[in-house]
Amino acid sequence: MDAVPELPGAAGLVLAGNVVPLDPEPAVLAAMLEGWGRQQRARFLQDRTIAARARLVRRLAEFSGQYPWQWNAAEIEAFFGSLRCGGRPTAVSTARGYQVTLRLFLDYLTDARYGWAAVCEQRFGAAPSQVLDAWNTVAHRLDYEGRPGRRPLTYDEVQALLDAADGLAGQIRERGRKGELTARRDAALLKCVYAFGLRRREACGLDLADLRRNPKAAAFGRYGGASPRPGARPSGAPCCWSPRWTGSSRSWRSGRMRSARCWCPARTRRCSSPSGGRGSGCGALTWRSPGPARRPGCRASWTCTA
Repeated sequence: MDAVPELPGAAGLVLAGNVVPLDPEPAVLAAMLEGWGRQQRARFLQDRTIAARARLVRRLAEFSGQYPWQWNAAEIEAFFGSLRCGGRPTAVSTARGYQVTLRLFLDYLTDARYGWAAVCEQRFGAAPSQVLDAWNTVAHRLDYEGRPGRRPLTYDEVQALLDAADGLAGQIRERGRKGELTARRDAALLKCVYAFGLRRREACGLDLADLRRNPKAAAFGRYGGASPRPGARPSGAPCCWSPRWTGSSRSWRSGRMRSARCWCPARTRRCSSPSGGRGSGCGALTWRSPGPARRPGCRASWTCTA
């Protein structure tokens, strides 16, 4: 009978059976995190997610002064109790995310297919156990867990915000100063975020090619819907146009053509990207800032098209 291959992250693939470390506890903890990282990479999780989870595990080990095979419910509850103390207590959503991460880590250790329970029992006389359950974790009952004082904007407030963005471009033009195209780009992006309900990463990675026709809003032409690629959406559903507001379609049409004439004139180097400047280096929005990240020699902005 053929031997069953070990899963990525199994103890046998990380620990050397014929090597005895001088300090076994830290060595086994490091091997656990390395194996857990391999298991997560097999699921195609991003490296920054894996690193953040490993930091949380080490943070709990440092707080408790114990290793995962020594953890109990009291240590877990003391750790999360400390997060609520101080001048800036941890938000409920953040604490729940920590608990989900630690529960996943303990599920990985207690899974017999990875062999960590047998290794800890053999070397330390104790095996890790799942100490996070419904009695000491945050229940996710509400879709919105923000502070009550942080409410969404009303329709009048949203309209005032969009009018201010449009007015800024007009003020710059009347004063004869630079920055009108940038202001119009920002106004178009702001309207697009509101109309499609985009997340920050989705808005930064949006291309003109991501805009789609919407049969329920045929009057908007090819700007009736959007299917942003960056960022996950439930069931892969595209963003649909919001029928209560129509300003973004006009803004996209006018902003596109104006930027095409002013930023990529026929007598100069033209932008050949079908996107709004993203993907070909013509000008992309960074994740943290709405400013265009341009390459030397390229004058195209986010709203530029060929």
